[in-house]
Amino acid sequence: MTDALTAIPMARPKNRPWDPPAEYAALREQKPLWPFTFPDGHEGWLVLSHGLVREIVADPRFSARQELRHYHAAAVEMPPAEPGELLNMDAPEHTRLRKLLTGKFTVRRMAQLTERVEQVVQENLDAMEAKGPGVDLVEAFAKPVPAVMICELLGVPYADREQFQGWVGKFGSLDTPAEEQYAAHGAMVAYIAKLVQDKRANPTEDILSDLTTGDLTDEELVGLGVFLLFAGLDTTANMIGLGTFALLEHPDQLELLRREPELVGSAVEELMRFLTIVHVAARAALEDVEIGGQQIKAGQTVALAFQVANRDPERFPNPDALDLRRESAGHLAFSHGAHQCLGQQLARVEMRAAFPALLNRFPGLRLAVPADEVPMRENHDIYGVHRLPVTW
Repeated sequence: MTDALTAIPMARPKNRPWDPPAEYAALREQKPLWPFTFPDGHEGWLVLSHGLVREIVADPRFSARQELRHYHAAAVEMPPAEPGELLNMDAPEHTRLRKLLTGKFTVRRMAQLTERVEQVVQENLDAMEAKGPGVDLVEAFAKPVPAVMICELLGVPYADREQFQGWVGKFGSLDTPAEEQYAAHGAMVAYIAKLVQDKRANPTEDILSDLTTGDLTDEELVGLGVFLLFAGLDTTANMIGLGTFALLEHPDQLELLRREPELVGSAVEELMRFLTIVHVAARAALEDVEIGGQQIKAGQTVALAFQVANRDPERFPNPDALDLRRESAGHLAFSHGAHQCLGQQLARVEMRAAFPALLNRFPGLRLAVPADEVPMRENHDIYGVHRLPVTW
C-alpha cells in the first residue's frame, strides 16, 4: 500500500486543543478511508468519516475482541479480554452480559437519580466556594461528581477513590509502560474481587450486590465491576473538565448557556460531539467486507477516528464551531450499535446538572492561567485536561 499512513496524528493544535489534529481534515478531504500500517507492521485501515465509522461499529462482521485487533499506538500484542470486559467482547457473550446491566442504566432509572446528582454537585460547589478563589477544577469538581455517583451505584467505598483513580490514570496512559499498566489493572481487579466477595456475603442496595444474585461467575462479576468503575470515573470527569475549558474559551456560548439554562440538553450533546474525548477505537474484520467502495480483508484491523467523524462536515455543517443550539443528534461520542455506551444516560444526567450549576454559582469563573498553559491529556486514551486552574 504505497499511500499508507504510518502514524495516526495525535498532536492537537496548541491554540485550539479541543480540536482534532489538523492533519485529519486534509486527509478526510482526499478520502474517508486510508491504508494504515500499524506500529507492529500490520496493514490495516484508518476510517475518518462519520458515515463509515457508524456503519462499521454497527456491523457484526467487525469484531471488538481485542486479541483480534492490532493496537494503533504501540507494537503490543493484546491478550483476550477478561470475563466481563464488555468493550472487548462480541455476541453472544457480550449480549448476555449487557442484558443484565441494561435495565440498571435506563433513561427512567437514571432520571430518578437527578436529585441525588444535583445534591452532589451542590456539595462540591459549596466546598469550592468555602475554599475561595483559585482551585484546580478537575480535583475540586470534575472528578468528585461522577466518582461519588459511580461509587454509590456500584457500592464501592468512596473513601478509596484516590487509590482506584490512580490505577485508572496509569491504565489509561499511553506513556505508562505495559508492565505498569498490567500492574494497575491487576490491582484494580484484586480490589473489586475482594468487594465482590463482601457483596456475596453481605449484599447491600447497589448494582454489584444485585448482580451477585444471578448466575454470573466471580470472574464475570469482577470484570463487570472493573469495567463499570473505570468507565464511570474517567469519562464523565474528563468531559466536565474539558467541557468547562471549552466554554471558558467560547464566552459567547458560555453566556448563552447561563442565560438560557433550558438549552442544557442540547449543550451537553454539542459538547460531546465537539470534544469527543475518545480519540480512536478499533475493530477487526471477521470476513472480507466492502466498505465505502473499498475491500477490507478478513483479519484486517480498522482504526476508527471518532473525534474526526464527529467533525465531518457532511454530517454536521460548520463542524469546527461550538454551537450549543446545534441539533447534534447522531454524534458518535457514545459510539453506536451493540457497544453504544451503557452509562450514557448517567453521564447526561451528571453533565446536565454540573455545567449550569457551576456557571451560575461562579458568574466570574475564569482561567487562572493562560489557556496555552493548561496541561492537556494528549497521552491518554481518554482526552481531557490534567488540571484546570480556575478562579472567580
